[in-house]
Amino acid sequence: MPATARLYAEALSVAYARAPVLDHLSAEIPDGALTVIAGLNGCGKSTLLRSLARLQAAGSGQVVLDGKAIHRQRSRAVARKLAILPQSHAAPEGLTVRDLAARGRTPYQSALRQWSNQDAAAVEQALELTGMISWAGRPLESLSGGQRQRAWIAMALAPDTEILLLDEPTTYLELPHQIELLKLVQKLNRETGRTVAMVLHDINLAARFASHVIVLKDGRVFCQGRPSEIVTEAVMQSVFGLACRVIADPVHDAPHVIPL
Repeated sequence: MPATARLYAEALSVAYARAPVLDHLSAEIPDGALTVIAGLNGCGKSTLLRSLARLQAAGSGQVVLDGKAIHRQRSRAVARKLAILPQSHAAPEGLTVRDLAARGRTPYQSALRQWSNQDAAAVEQALELTGMISWAGRPLESLSGGQRQRAWIAMALAPDTEILLLDEPTTYLELPHQIELLKLVQKLNRETGRTVAMVLHDINLAARFASHVIVLKDGRVFCQGRPSEIVTEAVMQSVFGLACRVIADPVHDAPHVIPL
């Protein structure tokens, strides 16, 4: 793996109840890119993302962050470098958007360091970046699905990490809210320089918003690269078993898959 990649997996294997999910997988998350991890259900996408965040233990191989095995680094140190928003999350009833975002500052709290002006400023910035300032005092349950997801992303941004991992952030959202959310993530990537990696199911949305795509098959990397190189008829047939035509999207200058 190139030394310039801050975060990468090296010969990573993970199994659940002795059933292999990741099989000696090696992949890098390019610095400053918006990477989408794609593939069929059960191919290991979420497991890879959780492994990259040190939420999933490896059977063999390792995840490397800033040149050091991530499992050898202190939890608080890792949490100050990368943040993850899991696929499923819940919050206590009545929790406001600002209170949720404030929970993202936990890595900076200790017996010797309580809430500070720096924490407050980081929370306000996260709310500003996600467009949630106007809803900061509202309880989460009063928001739409798209607004709630923005609030959770604000929590993930509050630690002010340089790496952001999102596991299927558009799940259960209607298409307009999916587009809105992905535009937000793309904006965060481009304007703040954050490295972003996320799992998506919709290959056309991946092709439109990603600058780098990693396609998994049977627990390994099948291919990776720019969407124009990866989203092809041959890959769609080999990985997804989908007969299709791939055309140039006339609006967004990205490959677009049309099933046959």
